[in-house]
Amino acid sequence: MNHLLAMATATTSFGTACCLRRVVTHAFALSHSHNLRTNANLSFQRTLTSHLLSVSTSSDSGASKTVQASKGEVDVLLKGVGEKSVANEVKHVLEMAKRASLKREILHTNFLTPPVLKESMQVLEKLADIKALAQGGYPQAERCRISVGHPDELTSDPDVISALSITGNFKFEPCSHGDFLGSILGTGITREKLGDIILQGEQGAQIIVVPELVEFLMAALDKVRNVPVTCTKIPLISLDYEPPRTKSFKTTEASLRVDAVASAGFKISRSKLVDMISNGDVRINWIPITSKGTTIKSGDLVSVSGLGRLKIGEVNTTKKGKFAVELIRYL
Repeated sequence: MNHLLAMATATTSFGTACCLRRVVTHAFALSHSHNLRTNANLSFQRTLTSHLLSVSTSSDSGASKTVQASKGEVDVLLKGVGEKSVANEVKHVLEMAKRASLKREILHTNFLTPPVLKESMQVLEKLADIKALAQGGYPQAERCRISVGHPDELTSDPDVISALSITGNFKFEPCSHGDFLGSILGTGITREKLGDIILQGEQGAQIIVVPELVEFLMAALDKVRNVPVTCTKIPLISLDYEPPRTKSFKTTEASLRVDAVASAGFKISRSKLVDMISNGDVRINWIPITSKGTTIKSGDLVSVSGLGRLKIGEVNTTKKGKFAVELIRYL
């Protein structure tokens, strides 16, 4: 009898142990599955992961290496973007590029301001498995949309911009860029849906917009200031854009401070330019500056309200330690 009881007890213990093992195994599987999903989510949220990003470097022998990107590399990519608002917009473009590459689809930004456009394109060039195209309607367009996608998907220019002609009798009431912009925004659309505005003198203007707003603007835009207008769609090839006229000359300055170089470029006194800087009327690469001591470099575009634009050309150092600067004035 004792022998039978012992066997029964052992059998019961063995069955209980098997059940426990099954429960533990099932719980571990659930936990492992949850951890996998959690890790996947974490991996997805590490912007520009090693699957998407690579930085090309060269070894001492000249061979090219691919260094997989880490989470901190996003901050490195954005480090050169000085303006915080610009950096935030560039970050959104990077996130869009990541989604486009992951899903093998093509995504498009709204119209970007020149500084955001410039910084975004520079950063996107450093991404692996990403192709980016900027379109603004014509070669010198300032406001453009960026299309991003995997190189295998983005094989041609997407149809993401349209052109409209705004015509009316502006002979006796000329309208400025601001007049057209105000009337267009007055219909209720937002600025990021609108590209460049090309003035056509007495005839009116041509504008670049997102395709989905073409019919709306054709129906809603009927007046610019006090001038009745007609809005019609035109092909991009019909945009009547003339390359800007420029005049080049040189100046020699003791420093590359903007107040020194720009005052020479615009032919105004240095003190007057300093006042304009204080009033927020001076921009470098479309970003307002507040310090007269801001330095410029070759390739910078200096714009002053009411005076126009000035591009900084070649910069050389003279034998006396001064700076010979080529200035390109837009007429």
